[in-house]
Amino acid sequence: MPLPLPIARLTFNQFTNNTFSKVKGLSLSMVTASSGGGGAFTTLKERVSFDKEIKKSKFIAIAAPISDEPSAFSFLSEVRESRATHNCWAYKIGDQFRSNDDGEPSGTAGKPIQSAIESSGIDRVMVVVIRYFGGIKLGTGGLVRAYGGVAAECLKNGQTCLVKSKVPMGLEVTFDLLGVLYHQLQSFQAEDIKQDYDTGKDNVTIVTFKVDLQHWWFCLVKKL
Repeated sequence: MPLPLPIARLTFNQFTNNTFSKVKGLSLSMVTASSGGGGAFTTLKERVSFDKEIKKSKFIAIAAPISDEPSAFSFLSEVRESRATHNCWAYKIGDQFRSNDDGEPSGTAGKPIQSAIESSGIDRVMVVVIRYFGGIKLGTGGLVRAYGGVAAECLKNGQTCLVKSKVPMGLEVTFDLLGVLYHQLQSFQAEDIKQDYDTGKDNVTIVTFKVDLQHWWFCLVKKL
């Protein structure tokens, strides 16, 4: 059986031009390409906690990696303490931030926790800070320093890891090149590979998949 030979490379930019490309008899056209949410990001490897007593109030910070809003609120439901005075929190998922002061003066708890997350450079993470009031009021500045401080220490103590996002893409490909394309997708560890034969074109299918950004180019091959 003849071995395939690499004959061309198409860059991600060429794909997103949505133009029809012909390479030595092979023709592939871009159907979809999106980099939304793509790229690599740093997140926590596992859950981490940190506690500190400040003027007789006990602060317990718990941080964990999250993937989306439902997983954030699932984590919050799991760790919140019903007997605590406050369960304040913040999370970051890409460009999305949310925070809550849970009864503390506005801007003195959730926002400082959010600032700690931003300063850490960690993404897809939630930090919940539980406070047991000790009888001494900390004042606005004291609360900001307390919540922001324990959140920052908690994140600093956590182990992080680099996560590479998958970019969703799609290609129109003729039937005779399906084997070639699937070989390349397997070598690049593509995920969620699907086919759609309803293209309105003879002998043409649409293959959609997700691939690491570091593999945003593909070697097209042809049989000898």
